[in-house]
Amino acid sequence: MTITISLIIIIITALISFMAFQNNDQLEKLMMRPYMVTHYHQYYRFITSGFVHADTPHLIFNMLTLWFFGEFIEGVFEQLFQNKLMYVAYYILGIIVADIPSYIKNRNNQYYASLGASGAISGVVFTSILIAPWQKIYVFAAIPLPAVVYGVLFLAGSAYMSRKGGSNVNHSAHFWGAVYGFVFPLIFHPELGTYFIQTLLHRQ
Repeated sequence: MTITISLIIIIITALISFMAFQNNDQLEKLMMRPYMVTHYHQYYRFITSGFVHADTPHLIFNMLTLWFFGEFIEGVFEQLFQNKLMYVAYYILGIIVADIPSYIKNRNNQYYASLGASGAISGVVFTSILIAPWQKIYVFAAIPLPAVVYGVLFLAGSAYMSRKGGSNVNHSAHFWGAVYGFVFPLIFHPELGTYFIQTLLHRQ
């Protein structure tokens, strides 16, 4: 088995998450609590919240998604940046960026909390959509959809659920993580925008 950066992230995330499952105080210290960031300057939570999860299914789903898409995006980043550390920075920044809107909205709400790598992983998935918009994504591991169609449905669903509220899922992080994943490569390589459009228009 090839040791990839994504695999290392998966192992680290799994270890930290499983330790937090056994220690609620540890979980409390690592999750994103905007109130604690605002009033106690615990800025580290922007990063550590991406390495803990609510339960085992939450962890497994996120890590499987990273496993399926991460290696592909690592290869893309090696070609684009010739620097493996850029992928690490991209992933960590994805955790942070995905949490910013929720932080702003809830910075004085002492009861709000969120956790999980979903924002960063949404970013990885949407970077793959930028690079290969017609690849198949299997929804619920059974329903094949073109990646670009999945992307549109994902963004629309996340935006709607975020606006609706009343859920324990941070749909805002999903939405903004996805946007981040699409935009990040374009900032450094704007030509990918042209490539994306041409790929959409000239499906083979």
